Amino acid sequence: MFALVAMSGDVLMVFLGFVLAYWLRFDSGFISLSRFGDVPPSFASYLKLIVFGSVIVFFGLPGKNLYGTKSLLYPQKVLLKLVATLVLCVFVFAGITMAMRTDPPISRLFIIFSLALIFLGTLLWRLFLTYVIKTPFCLSRLRQRLLVVGSWGDALRVQAGIVDQGDLLFIGWVQIEGKSKPADGLRELRLGQLHELDALLRQHGVDMVVLTQTAILSNEAIAAIMKTCENEHVQFKMVPQYFEILVSSLRPSVIGGLPVLGMESLPLDKLSNRVKKRSLDIIGAVIGLTLSAPFILIFTAIVYFESPGPVFYRQVRTGRNGRLFKIIKIRSMRLDAEVSGAQWAQENDPRRLRIGAFMRKWNIDETPQFWNVLVGEMSLVGPRPERPKLIAGFKHKIPHYNTRHIYPPGITGWAQVNGWRGNTSLEERIRHDIWYMEHWSLWLDFRIMVQTFYKQKNAY
Repeated sequence: MFALVAMSGDVLMVFLGFVLAYWLRFDSGFISLSRFGDVPPSFASYLKLIVFGSVIVFFGLPGKNLYGTKSLLYPQKVLLKLVATLVLCVFVFAGITMAMRTDPPISRLFIIFSLALIFLGTLLWRLFLTYVIKTPFCLSRLRQRLLVVGSWGDALRVQAGIVDQGDLLFIGWVQIEGKSKPADGLRELRLGQLHELDALLRQHGVDMVVLTQTAILSNEAIAAIMKTCENEHVQFKMVPQYFEILVSSLRPSVIGGLPVLGMESLPLDKLSNRVKKRSLDIIGAVIGLTLSAPFILIFTAIVYFESPGPVFYRQVRTGRNGRLFKIIKIRSMRLDAEVSGAQWAQENDPRRLRIGAFMRKWNIDETPQFWNVLVGEMSLVGPRPERPKLIAGFKHKIPHYNTRHIYPPGITGWAQVNGWRGNTSLEERIRHDIWYMEHWSLWLDFRIMVQTFYKQKNAY
């Protein structure tokens, strides 16, 4: 219903745009009619052209995925595509009418006015439609009610992950097995056990089931869950057993007649994207070194007076594809800070210098790393480089840990601006790093660099 309303409104705006364009060109008196001998074509003669143009738009819009739930809930994501489609349809209409030499002939000013009025009308219509759709009454009918079948940990991850997805509504979870106690926020959302699934689907009006923990279920049990969902007309989705993190790049394909699921190429696998990122790194590193030089001079002097000795700290880190390099930082801790071995920085770390806390909070100690970026050892944005001694243990304990070394490490990154730095969850840090790798764009890099200056959670 919402899709039909949206499409009907779009076509109506097109029709009204054509009608108003005719009025502006021929009836308003604003434009000279000398070309037509002061006798403009009648509206009745142009009406057939207007109807023809509206029909072209009507058949051109549905194929562009402009009327799905996400498109209606997030109009800003499809507005450009909508306008481009409308403009293309108008140009097709103009080309056909000019080639056919219609009677009356099509006016170029009429086409120009039509484009402007259709754009304005469609924009205002979609803004109004968005306002209506965002009301609780409409949202409750557009959102899909999602149920997780699995552990409370999986349910917590799904609940946190769809906060910004207005098309999904997390309603609860169903436990597969065991008696583990869920987190406080999810205890009341545990709707029941797996054997109650069919009744729960009907009771709660579920639209979508997401099955996790597939490793502990037999093929027969999974098939039974699928069958239950099918009987209740509920969408069924499941998390692939061996791809808990690398899920957004998985794509189905066929090899030798067999359906397979695998990871497609990542954005930075493309040479053009790597060139863009490296160009940004070089420009950013030059600007960064130039602007930060006075700060480096001032803070290295302060560090020396507080703790005489080397003011720069060089430490071996693991870079792209496991290659080692020496990262450069302004020293923020005492000279004997790691006499007992490598360890994470902690809140109120007693090893820090007095100026060190300030530098680490505002990332001033990282500024010399622009040199690492300039020589190609690092990038402005990417997974944070770790020490080889720590990685030696992580790669065997943390699934997918070494995946983050596919691309150059960064001065800042998606994990850091979201607070996953220092002595925090490695699983979440890796999850954010891999999400960044799968969703890379220049705009995302700019966004992360800006957020680095004001998002300082766990910066100690």
